[in-house]
Amino acid sequence: MNTEVAGERVHVVETGRSDRPALLLSTGLGGAWFDWRPTVDLLGDDYRVVAFDRPGLGLSPAGRRAPSLRREVRLLAGLLRRMGGTRPPVLVAHSVAGFHAEALARVHPELVGGLVLVDPSYAPAPWSAMRVAAAVAPLTRLAGEALDATRAARVVGPWLRRQILRRVSRRGECAPAEVVRAVYGRGTVLGTVLAENTAYREMAADLVALRHRRPFPPIPLEVLTALGDLGDPDRARTWDEGHGVLAAMSPYGRQVRLPDALHMVQLDRPEEVAAAVSRAFRDAR
Repeated sequence: MNTEVAGERVHVVETGRSDRPALLLSTGLGGAWFDWRPTVDLLGDDYRVVAFDRPGLGLSPAGRRAPSLRREVRLLAGLLRRMGGTRPPVLVAHSVAGFHAEALARVHPELVGGLVLVDPSYAPAPWSAMRVAAAVAPLTRLAGEALDATRAARVVGPWLRRQILRRVSRRGECAPAEVVRAVYGRGTVLGTVLAENTAYREMAADLVALRHRRPFPPIPLEVLTALGDLGDPDRARTWDEGHGVLAAMSPYGRQVRLPDALHMVQLDRPEEVAAAVSRAFRDAR
């Protein structure tokens, strides 16, 4: 279903048991709710599981505001408040959504019971002298509309999805082909991916600044590190060390190294994500 949250309309999918502890799933750049399906299959009996598509992605309409760290924090906060419950949910975030999840925990620590960061993006000291994401957003929207108008999105989008997935997952697609075409055949999705990619460095810079102003709360923190698709040993070591820094943000932080895993851990190694969720809820007691 689509619902209004924090000034945006987003697609939300809820599964599992409504009387169980809750968790919220947030996808990486260009992802969709169904990327979590293998993980949700392992969690549904024990948790209330809510997945959503950021504005313009999946089946969500185009965003009303340009992607930014502030927008993503407001969106997560709105979703978590709507979930309610007797205890704060655990937030599970993949890739670039790790930026959003960490920022949310720093700004609204009362809303989150724990974090599970699934091969999260890491940028210790990014440089972003020019702020162009807001200015570029209308152009990326026009690009998406043009791809829809010419029907090129129906070919280009699913093809790009297949090419990227081959690099980041051994399992491959877990959703039916018609669902994948319905999502990645939307010019809105392609335009949003361009907009989010443009905003990436700005969000990273804003997060670094936020770290100086707001402490990270003492909550359970699981960081899953995929090392199987990095290739260069120096790059792998830098990624591993960066994730170690993230895990050290909390006295209850833990890093789990997955030497053979590719970036889409939630597709290929859902049992690792499920185990991390279980530990986060256990440590939150």
